[in-house]
Amino acid sequence: MTPDTHTEDLTRKVDILSRLAQISTVLNSTLKLKPMLSTLMDNAAEIVEAEAASVLLWDAKNNELRFAATTTGAGGQALIGKLVPLEGSIAGTVMLENRIVAVNNAENDPRHYSKVDQELEFRTRSILGVPMRSKDRVIGVLEAVNKRAMPWKQSDGYYLSILAAQAAVAIEGAQMVAALQKANDELNQLDKLKSDFIAIASHELRTPLGVILGYASFLQDATDPEVQNHAGKVVASALQLRRIIEDLTNLRYLEQHQSELHLERIAVDEFVREAVQEIAQIAEAKGHRLKWEASPEPVFINVDRNRLLMALINVLNNAIRFTPEYGHITVNIEPRTKREVWINVRDNGVGIAKDHLARIFDRFVQVEDHMTRTNGGLGIGLSIARALVEAHGGRIWASSAGNNQGAVFTIALPVAE
Repeated sequence: MTPDTHTEDLTRKVDILSRLAQISTVLNSTLKLKPMLSTLMDNAAEIVEAEAASVLLWDAKNNELRFAATTTGAGGQALIGKLVPLEGSIAGTVMLENRIVAVNNAENDPRHYSKVDQELEFRTRSILGVPMRSKDRVIGVLEAVNKRAMPWKQSDGYYLSILAAQAAVAIEGAQMVAALQKANDELNQLDKLKSDFIAIASHELRTPLGVILGYASFLQDATDPEVQNHAGKVVASALQLRRIIEDLTNLRYLEQHQSELHLERIAVDEFVREAVQEIAQIAEAKGHRLKWEASPEPVFINVDRNRLLMALINVLNNAIRFTPEYGHITVNIEPRTKREVWINVRDNGVGIAKDHLARIFDRFVQVEDHMTRTNGGLGIGLSIARALVEAHGGRIWASSAGNNQGAVFTIALPVAE
């Protein structure tokens, strides 16, 4: 080897190694498999001075080796997904034996899978195959096809192996991301099916429940005390069922985002009065005295009326549920600062132990034991209220002197400018 030839070889080696470093950056800059494979094949063919290149990936689920990408011939895309036999093929040998295989005369090698050439009308003269390893596992094969200046050199296998190792890590990462995205899509689909089912079931249950409530309320006005007693029990059970249906319908609001709100400027007095009127029938069914106190001065808030109304009604429902019959529930509006107004819901019910105050807004939490509790519900009403209030930039909390001392729930909201 002359000095000039040696210099040329060193220069080429430096160029290739620099290019491999650049390729590594490119491969790891995307998590999309298709552009990653395209970059891999184009560079593989150029680095080893071959006409084309292919990537075959191992399908661990089905124990199959298949073409994932190729630049072989004009109709190469037809190969994608094609199965290559492990036994008796060059790619299969690379995969099974986890080693580099260089074939200078493919047409005379019995392992050459000629079916590919027949389908593409392509002539494979020589093949260099290297295993693609990731974490001591072979995940596929990188092939270079038809060396322009034969034979294959040892350095060709070395460079192609470096490229295959870089690609294997990047490809496995892309496959994991794709699998995660697929799983996420399936979960979203299941979530949609669940939401659709709940919405349909809730709608279908409301109609017969309304009829039951109507007739039972009518029977409560009967003169016969026994009929009144039975009708009262039916009304109480129907109201409990209605609360459960409402909880199911509103499950989707457990993850409420500010971007999903449709804000409008309304007076706090108007908003509170609407919520109290909405809940009045349920309060009356338990004999509660429900009243509200207007704000001492006009205060306006920017809110999604329906969503925030749901939050306040959930809090009121909670007060009604945990206050024994013929209790007192008061709602008052308290402007605290120029920037914040409080809506307080005060009851004289069962109260809340101090060690439970921090938990009552958690999902599916009931402070009563689930085997002995006397109050119904799924334990998500306050969770939904918190999500809706916080989506409006507000706060919600509870205070109580303890068991049988009643409770106060406070919703703090920003004042409209």
